[in-house]
Amino acid sequence: MRLLTLFVCLGGALYAQAPRIDVLDFYGLRKTPEGKVRQTIAVKEGDPLPASKGDTEEHLDNIPGVVESHLEAVYDAGKTILYVGVEERGAPHFEIRESPEGDMRLPEAITTEYRNFVEAFAAAKNPKEDLTQGHARSADPSTRTVQDRFPLFATDHLAELRDVLRNSSDEEQRAIAAYVIGYAPNKLDVLNDLQYALKDSDAGVRTNATRSLVAIEGLAKNDPKSGIKISPTWFIEMLNSLSWSDRNRAVMALQILTDKPDTGTLDQIRDRALQSLVEMARWKTLSHALPPYLLLGRIAGLPEDQVQAAWERGDREWVIMQATAKKKSK
Repeated sequence: MRLLTLFVCLGGALYAQAPRIDVLDFYGLRKTPEGKVRQTIAVKEGDPLPASKGDTEEHLDNIPGVVESHLEAVYDAGKTILYVGVEERGAPHFEIRESPEGDMRLPEAITTEYRNFVEAFAAAKNPKEDLTQGHARSADPSTRTVQDRFPLFATDHLAELRDVLRNSSDEEQRAIAAYVIGYAPNKLDVLNDLQYALKDSDAGVRTNATRSLVAIEGLAKNDPKSGIKISPTWFIEMLNSLSWSDRNRAVMALQILTDKPDTGTLDQIRDRALQSLVEMARWKTLSHALPPYLLLGRIAGLPEDQVQAAWERGDREWVIMQATAKKKSK
């Protein structure tokens, strides 16, 4: 039996707690009634998290029309949010690879320093990061001190990082590789590795690969002559993922990629993942709903001040309607 506890996850490091549910929210419900899902999970706001993640998902999978389900508990601003996602038969599917089976591992020094980084990151009071160099440098001195050791690791051990990322059976090792490889001095050298990792079987690996690619995009924006071009395709596909973490990270990446007008990317989002974006923009937790809402505003071609004004007056549906109407007119 797998217990459903609350996980604050950064590339494989987990911190477990046992809270009650403050907010219960959903995604993937296109045909499946929300009431049926609530009845099946047998918990509501104010209840403890389900005792067994695996058992609850198994019950959800037995709902007619549901192919697969996923429960994910998220801690945000002092609240515990339980997200319940389902993939219905015929719905868009984000394909991930099977886990590799190799036994390769990174040098112990890299593993140790990465764990030091996770510990410092979790304790940091200022989570802001500078991405202008193409990799993250935290505003927190303790975190930044560890991060500043990663470029040398990525230079001296690039082949090992690449091998572990693609071939190791150890999820933590792959997650570490996905983060540290992003500190390679030549970002063009590692783009293919990181985009490959976006379809890893482990959510922590996918999260760290996304973090690394977002940082590299920071460099591309800061230095247009760098020649760096990150494809939006896999991030768009991730909007349809069964994992809340995938969806959340994908939206953040696509916000950066569409900071400047990019009709091609916005059209691709509209064609492949509009409904997923709409349901995310309706989430109850405002900090989670705002990024997909803003992306919908760009899809609709609305001025940002109008989008912001609609948000402030609590009229999310106006922007959603504009974005979906544009799709119908295509």
